[in-house]
Amino acid sequence: MTPDWLKERWAACPDCGGNTRTRVREDSVLFHHLMYCPRCKKNFLVNIRQFQTEVVREAEVQTRS
Repeated sequence: MTPDWLKERWAACPDCGGNTRTRVREDSVLFHHLMYCPRCKKNFLVNIRQFQTEVVREAEVQTRS
């Protein structure tokens, strides 16, 4: 039996390939999840299933004035 910590990974950024702040398990299914990459400073709207990331679209970021 595989330990639970082997079934978890950091989700990779679809743009730069770096680790994001989203941690997913092997059985995780995320639809229209807003994912932020601290390395390239971008937001993405993604679908994640079995560690495969599919970009729905790059999310626009609204800044406060």
